[in-house]
Amino acid sequence: MIYLDNAASTMVAPEAANAMLTFLTEKYGNPSSIHTLGKQAHDAIEHAREIIAKKINAKPHEIIFTSGGTESNVLALTAPTHVITSTAEHSSILNSIPSGSILCPVDKDGFVNIDFLKKKIKKNSLVSIIHGNNEIGTINEIKNIGLICKRAGAVFHVDACQSFLKVPIDVKKMNIDILTLNSHKIHGPKGVGALYVRDGISINPLFKGSQEHGLRAGTPNVQGIVGFAKAVELWKNSDNKKMEKLRDLFITELLKIKNSRLNGSSNRLCNNINISFKNLIGDTIVKHLDAQSICASTGSACTSHSIEPSHVLKAIGLSDEWSLGSVRFSLSRYTTKEDIKTANTATKVIVESLKKI
Repeated sequence: MIYLDNAASTMVAPEAANAMLTFLTEKYGNPSSIHTLGKQAHDAIEHAREIIAKKINAKPHEIIFTSGGTESNVLALTAPTHVITSTAEHSSILNSIPSGSILCPVDKDGFVNIDFLKKKIKKNSLVSIIHGNNEIGTINEIKNIGLICKRAGAVFHVDACQSFLKVPIDVKKMNIDILTLNSHKIHGPKGVGALYVRDGISINPLFKGSQEHGLRAGTPNVQGIVGFAKAVELWKNSDNKKMEKLRDLFITELLKIKNSRLNGSSNRLCNNINISFKNLIGDTIVKHLDAQSICASTGSACTSHSIEPSHVLKAIGLSDEWSLGSVRFSLSRYTTKEDIKTANTATKVIVESLKKI
């Protein structure tokens, strides 16, 4: 199996899985308990909090553990009610914003329209912008947007589920007030994420309880949090360089296919390739790849009656003849050059065959 759908989820790193196992079979206490096993679980959570906080230049107590990126995004939106976001956000944001929210357009590469934002922003707005786009990989100018928000007196939330560890993040230098992170995009386990909330920023809990500073009730997912932190510790900058090199190699080869185009900016996530094949259906290509044990994904949402193009591809102005034929390949640190060669050859054969049909 060649797995090239790492923007959807990644394999859990063996080291992270082993770290988790300890807290499933040996140190299984409730972190709220005062006995030895409880203290071990509590200390593990606090150590994980320190590891993640250090990666983004935050204070440990500013990190709130959640069930994942979606919960973190929804929790972030409980801040001020005047919300400004973009038309290319993750669906967990677009499905959760209050009625009357302002949608900022993006350009053909997926970058937020800065001039539009400056006109609409006001004091106490909540501006929510994705860092690295989950579909097309475009990396927004977060530091610049953060400065605009700071000058306007607005709260700035960033969805960094895809960009965390792949792009340097410093919440202080980038003027970020709230930041969404998750685990299963970086070889950690599913079902755990985090929300950075800067000191002085008020958000409302989705349900009340004493855990996680009163912002996330319920017994913490200790083993998940431990696995998350271990995945963060394992990540190296060399992983990003390796993925970037393979990404560029794959893009070069795919664009040799007639009537193909790359979606998104050249300033993109190191593991992201979103490519469209004119007048084809991406869903069909992905199914043919799957038949050859190659996992990829598509920007089209297939239903029993119709195929609709991705809202992100619509937002960047792609016509149906291009947007319906989009395929997303996303790499991981375990991806090899041989994987890329095999996937490239298979894609070329599939696309040419479908064109003939």
